[in-house]
Amino acid sequence: MSDLEKLDYYVVEKEKEEKVLEVKNLTKIFKRGKEEPLVAIKDVSFYVKKKELVSFIGPSGCGKTTILRILGGQEDATSGEVRVDGKVVKGASEQMGFVFQSPNLLPWFTNIQNVLLPLKYFGKLTKENVEYAYQVFESIGLKGFEDKYPDELSGGMQQRVGIARALVHKPKILLMDEPFGALDALTRRKMDFLTLDVWKRWESTICFVTHSIPEAILLSDRIFVMKIGPGEIIKEVIVPLPRPRTADMLRWNEFLDLESELEKLIGKFYDLGGNLSNGKDIEGY
Repeated sequence: MSDLEKLDYYVVEKEKEEKVLEVKNLTKIFKRGKEEPLVAIKDVSFYVKKKELVSFIGPSGCGKTTILRILGGQEDATSGEVRVDGKVVKGASEQMGFVFQSPNLLPWFTNIQNVLLPLKYFGKLTKENVEYAYQVFESIGLKGFEDKYPDELSGGMQQRVGIARALVHKPKILLMDEPFGALDALTRRKMDFLTLDVWKRWESTICFVTHSIPEAILLSDRIFVMKIGPGEIIKEVIVPLPRPRTADMLRWNEFLDLESELEKLIGKFYDLGGNLSNGKDIEGY
């Protein structure tokens, strides 16, 4: 079987798998008083299969975070629909867990109290679920810090608390909005592999937003590349790397070739001065 035939076979087989999330023609327009309304995203459509990890990359302002905020119920779409297991979802849903760009922990709550917040919100604060919360807390490497406060933790440890909080109510889909962007390079790489461990351990379905192309490649089954003005998905890329992912893969030719391809594509949205442009020289746009 040729490489092309193998790729076709892979795509066909993946299509047979169960779609847990379907997004159709999602549009978000922000009104700005007397100024022209801002079309953040327009007619965005995609699907995510069960246990799949997908990433969104693109220039700043292309609507990556807006998509996740709509999925997580922090924003309402102007039009379009979101379906989970075939059923339309609007607003905050216990089927979604959200990991924010910053941990957003309540400083007057202990770490475990922060983790328990979704259980309180969704009315699931049972003894069994509290015990599960402690299990999640321990599994992401925080045993012994349950009764300490967020300011007693490093940035990476605080984000671990944020991940535990997103997992505690057993969501179908985990939404991660550039959660490691503020961390140093070494801690960020450790958190990437923690994400892969979470994905495997909980058999999660994950939508991950990042500005880091290597991070997207390392984590993802598929990558959605977005453009600005308005935000749209212009390319879907299947990552040709086997699982489990390892640090050695960062030096593989397949990894470096894909990184170069994506850098060139996204680079077309910037002029020589490093300023954002509309990317109209992109083929097919």
